[in-house]
This record gives sequence, C-alpha cells and structure tokens, in this order.
Amino acid sequence: MRHSAYRVAEEFDHLLGDPRDAGRLFSHARSLVLDEREEFPLEICRELDLLGLPAHYVPVAHGGAMRAFEDTLQIMRGIARRDLTVAIAHGKTFLGAASVWVAGDPRQSRDLGAEVLRGTPVSWGLTEREHGSDLLAGEVCAERTADGYRVTGEKWLINNATRGDLVCVLARTAPEGGSRGFSVLMIDKRGLGPGSFRTLPAARLHGIRGADISGVAFTGAEVGRSALIGAEGDGLEIVLKSLQLTRILCAALSLGALDQALDMATGYALARHNHGTPLVGLPQSRRLLARSYADLLTAEALTVFAARALHTLPGELSTVSAVTKFLVPTLAEQALGRLSRLVGTRSLLLGDTFEHGRFQKVLRDHRIVGIFDGSSVINLNSLVNQFPLLARAHRRGEVDEAGLHAAAGLADRLPELDPGRLELLPRRGSSVLHAVPAAVAELRSLAAAGEVPASLARRAVELAEVVDEVIEQIGRHKPVPVAAPARSFGLAENYARCFAAAAALQLWLRNRSAVDSAATHGLWESGLWLECTLTTLLRRLRPTRTEHLVAGGGEDPEAVVDQLVEPLLAQHAAGQLPSLLPYSRLGALV
Repeated sequence: MRHSAYRVAEEFDHLLGDPRDAGRLFSHARSLVLDEREEFPLEICRELDLLGLPAHYVPVAHGGAMRAFEDTLQIMRGIARRDLTVAIAHGKTFLGAASVWVAGDPRQSRDLGAEVLRGTPVSWGLTEREHGSDLLAGEVCAERTADGYRVTGEKWLINNATRGDLVCVLARTAPEGGSRGFSVLMIDKRGLGPGSFRTLPAARLHGIRGADISGVAFTGAEVGRSALIGAEGDGLEIVLKSLQLTRILCAALSLGALDQALDMATGYALARHNHGTPLVGLPQSRRLLARSYADLLTAEALTVFAARALHTLPGELSTVSAVTKFLVPTLAEQALGRLSRLVGTRSLLLGDTFEHGRFQKVLRDHRIVGIFDGSSVINLNSLVNQFPLLARAHRRGEVDEAGLHAAAGLADRLPELDPGRLELLPRRGSSVLHAVPAAVAELRSLAAAGEVPASLARRAVELAEVVDEVIEQIGRHKPVPVAAPARSFGLAENYARCFAAAAALQLWLRNRSAVDSAATHGLWESGLWLECTLTTLLRRLRPTRTEHLVAGGGEDPEAVVDQLVEPLLAQHAAGQLPSLLPYSRLGALV
C-alpha cells in the first residue's frame, strides 16, 4: 500500500526539486544563508504560493484543495524537513484562518478562502505581552459601535503580525471578560484608517531567525460588523476548537525536524570511522540511532492517527490534540538530543564542517515548536481538566467502532472535514483507549497462531495493565480549582503515553496486511515497529521494571529496539527517508 497522504506530499516535494542542489530556490544552502542573515524567506514563500500550497490550507467546501487534513499535514512535514523556518512562516496562514473554518458563515469562509488562495498571509493574534497564553486575561478590547467595533490594544509575539494583511484577533467584547466576554474578529489591516494601527518590531530569536515574530498595536481601529466570526462572546470557544486543528498540524513541524536530523545522523554514522571501525558499527552509536528512530515512529504513528481522527472522531479531538501537541514535540526533542550526542561537536558547528551547519539549525529551530499553540504545560493542564470526564467515560467503555477503524485504517476513505463538529469536551471519552482490551485480545490471537512474536503480545498485555492503572489513578484524582499539583501533570504525561501506544496498536492491526513489507524493510510484517513503540513507551510508564529485570539477570526488553538499525540503514540506502511508511527522499525523482 502506498498511502495517499504520503504520495501527495511526495508529489509536492518533487515540484520543489532537490534541496541539495544549491541552484534551487528552496535549497538547504539558501535556507542557511537566510538564517545567518535573519532574513524572511520571502522568495521561497512566493514559490510555495505559485506551486499551490495555500490551496491545501482551505477546505474543499470553501474553494480549496484540503480534502483530507493528513494531506496538508504531510506536505507541511515535507517543507519542515527542508526548513522549519519556511514551514512556520508560510504555514501560519492556516493557523490564522482556522477560526473561520470552525465558526465562519458561508460568505466569510468563501471570502477568506479566496484570499488565502491568492496568497494573502493571515496571522493569528492571540497572545499579549503581559499575559502570554492566559487568554482570559487579554486586554485588547473591541468596543461595539453603530457599524461594528472599535479595537484598541496590542497583540505580541505574533507570527506574521507585520506581514499578515489579515489578522484574526481574540478581543475582549465585554468589559468584565470571562469565558463569554471575548470574541473573534478577522481584521483586514488594508482597510483600516491611517494611524489606527502600527506593527511592532520583530523579535530577535535563537531559532527560526528569519520568521516574522512581531506584534501589532491597534488604536481605535474601526472594523465593520462583518469582521465578527461566530457570535459575540463565542471567542474563547472558537479559539479552543481551532487549536484542536492547529495543534495537530504543529506535529508536522516536529516530524520534519526529526526526519532531517535522523537522516543526517545516519549518513554521518555510515561515513565516520573511529579507529578504523565505522561509527554505525559501534554498539552505543547503534543504540542512539535506534532509540531516535523508535521515537520518530511513535510520533509518526500518533500524528497519522490524530490527523485522521479529526475527520472520524471529532468529538474526541480535545483529548487527541492535547496528547499530540504534548507528546510529539517531546519525543522529537528527546531524539534530537540523542542524535546531537552521536554527531558530537559537529552538531553545533556552522560552515562546511558537517552538512554546512544544517544540524545546528534544526536543533535551534525545533525548540520553539513545543511552545506554539499552547506549551507542553498548557496541553497537559488541558488533559488534567478532562480527568473526571475521561475516567467516567472509560468505565462505560463506549467505542465509536466506525470512527476508530476509519482513523486507523489507512485505506479507508475519510469523510469530509467538518470543523463544525468539533466539541470542547470528549463526552464519550477516548475510543482508542476504550478499545485496548479488544485490540490486545486480537494481538494475542495472532501471537498464538505464530504470526507475530510472543514478546509483542506480552508488551500489549502489559499496556492493558498500565492503562487500567492510569485510568484508576485518574479516577481518584481530585480536581483543584486553580493550580493543579505536579503529580497531576505526571499523570497526564502517562495518559498521553498510553494514548499513543493504543493508537499505534490500532494502526498496526488495521494495516498490517496492506503495507508492503519489502518497501518498509521489515518494519511491519512481524510488528517490529509496534513492539519498539510499545517497549519505549512502557519504559517511561514503568521506569523501574526494566531496571529490576536487568539487575536480576533477565533479558533487557529494550534490546528489541536495537533491531531498528537495520531497517533504518536499508531505508537510507534505498533513498528513502526514515519513516513508518515508504517515503522517498526526493519524491517522484527516486
């Protein structure tokens, strides 16, 4: 099976050409020069416009090309694989437009779709200098007038605040604020009166140096009533639903960064020798590569499931998106740290010493991804707030069988994306976790028939035990009105790891017979990638168990992860990028 979303991304990658060719506009060499100059990648963004990328930000219903959200995500992953700065600078338009896809009326959605298709940059004005991510503390106000609203206040640090012609602003429309005191306005800066707004200087950044991370200040800016998205007072709800879309798309940035780093580190380990022995032949080097690849496969499986769940399990997306936004950047940071140890000092160097300094750029650029659209703490806190509901729903054990199977079955046709079906709370809980007992029983049957290793079945049984333990702890959790204790965040992290493991289990079960084993170099046939994913996640969920087993002379259950080195090297030799599914390095050129 050649998964359609990967094929769409490969075709777009082919249009951009080989990034190793310095003569290409969107080349590694050009990206590094722009980064050194701290210069916005304007010409590259224009090329992406000409190639039709903006159409993938607009749902088909509003005149665009976004039929499956996963297509857009995989294209964005491919761009991040070339340069995270470009992906963040251009992809911000989708984030700015998301609130209209969620709550805009047909005319607003159609008009914005046309603007985006023309290449109009859209910014998302949420955060403020004094309040950060505390949206309910926002001071930008929109005072009602006879014809619309008068907007006053400052939004900062905002991506594309200066370049964006359109700014989607969360503003206080009720003086007292509160959950119903904010509204969303789509403000067209091109139509504002002289002196009613000014842009704020771009911040100097450690990573994504060329991005337009700046601000905008309004001074009595008059906007018409047609700027209001949804109903007055619905702003917070609209933003929270929009974040369910954007948090999943942010996972593409982490995957692209890790794709880059793992590919570079693999090439380095093959070429570099230590006292006559290839670096890739040393046990410690192989382990660093294998652990990093395991984290990539885990993050990729979760992201693929989440992107498809957006279509098929929209009522569960408040949980799915929070888990994805916390765990995928976290896994990527862990893997990047390992790979930097493998590459050593060359991971920090500029110039021609190693990959012309591209590795150090990836390390710098990715650090901001965990902050976008809610930091890790914010997403964990979102899960903590859902604990009572999730625990009650898990006891009922309801599973949306059709939605779950379509989310995991890569050959299944997805229903049309309908952001209007998103909900603030997962009233039915999490289908993928409710389905763990049945999935484990299915896997045990396969092991009994000799189709998969018994060790994989044991990992799945252990997962079921851990899920029960975590849900029991969540059920005993006492909600705290203001500041949740640190233990709650640890419990939320464990819930996220259980979710990722359950999603991986479903993904493997629903596609194991369809994926070409030869094309994936043995990752799928015996469940190798799944066993490695379960093993690494369980190591975090039960950190003392492995230590006790090894200390007692038993076999290290993590040794199976070392087997990932061979598929990784085979993919590299075949011109493929490290990936769960076949993905060629140069798309259709290979």
